Amino acid sequence: MASATVLPALAPSWVAPDPSMAAKTLAPIVQRKLIPAGSAYLAHVRRTLHNLSFDAHDKLIEQDRLRTEALYLDGLNGEDDLGVGDEAESPEMLLLDPKEWKKQDHYQVLGLSHLRYKATPEQIKIAHRKKVLKHHPDKKAGLSHTTNDDAFFKCIQKAHEVLTHVERRRQFDSVDPDYLTLEEEAPTAADFKGAKANDVEFFFKMWAPVYEMEARFSKNTPVPLLGSFDDPKETVEGFYDFWYNFDSWRSFEYLDKEVNEGSDSRDDKRYTEKKNKTERARRKKEDTARLRSLVDLTLSLDPRIKRIKQEEKEAREAKKKNKSGLSAAEAKVKAEEEKRKAEEEAKRKEEEDKVVRAETKKAKAAAANAAKKARRQQRATEAEGGGS
Repeated sequence: MASATVLPALAPSWVAPDPSMAAKTLAPIVQRKLIPAGSAYLAHVRRTLHNLSFDAHDKLIEQDRLRTEALYLDGLNGEDDLGVGDEAESPEMLLLDPKEWKKQDHYQVLGLSHLRYKATPEQIKIAHRKKVLKHHPDKKAGLSHTTNDDAFFKCIQKAHEVLTHVERRRQFDSVDPDYLTLEEEAPTAADFKGAKANDVEFFFKMWAPVYEMEARFSKNTPVPLLGSFDDPKETVEGFYDFWYNFDSWRSFEYLDKEVNEGSDSRDDKRYTEKKNKTERARRKKEDTARLRSLVDLTLSLDPRIKRIKQEEKEAREAKKKNKSGLSAAEAKVKAEEEKRKAEEEAKRKEEEDKVVRAETKKAKAAAANAAKKARRQQRATEAEGGGS
């Protein structure tokens, strides 16, 4: 049995109000004409037609809302819904200015920052639905004191507009802020000094993600990735041949400057377009040079190149051995022996030639002396014959 609750006593100075005074504070009853327009009129018609009380009408509205939301979310529980569109928004993101839509990260706005360029059209559609349900101004009205709900909703709509348009999405992917950050973190020669210079595992760990990231810009497919240490020579040569002739679709129109708002000047438009064209060409040239320098650095550090050169050297030595029946060391000793014998033979021949030259010279001198003696005898004989 429930116990009685004792209420506190009234203060001795309390005086009951006069009922006649309370009635005087109410406005007099005035009959007004209900204008047949607006949500209040539609609610009145619905209550009248279905003979509903205000409470029953409110319950019916809530049921309709839940049913509509369930229909809108139909299909969001498929396998592509794993985390799509569920990323929490930071306070800074909720304060984005829709007028500055080129500065926003569209993937992050839709909760797709973990997928980015890999997000499928279906995943973009699902993420957009979730964000719209969460941030639609009609749903948020009266539930928050924030006045920027409508602004962030416009950011969501802009992100969806860009990412569902093939060409505009490509332009955004070309300058994706997340990609630009990773681009600045690319390996450098300084990362491979000391003990890391000959670390094969470190080489592939550092460079494989770089080429996987760059591959998405290729016009040609399939794109050869870095591979592994055991790749044959043909595969390695094919990799570098592809990347040294890389044909990129990456463009920079997304960074174009807009014509001054409200300007109808043709000169203004021509000047802006000319400047944008020059800037796009400059950025494209710089991007090509950047990629080329990455390939140059990769080639200079690639442990597969050293491995291939060593294998080719061993193959040449093995070929020589098979041809002569000698090992490289034995072939070297034999070559040195042959060289020594050739030098001795040349020295012996030189000495023989020296002896021959000396004997020839001696014979010539003897012949000259004999001729000289014969001439003297002839002159003496001639002199005696003339005297007699």
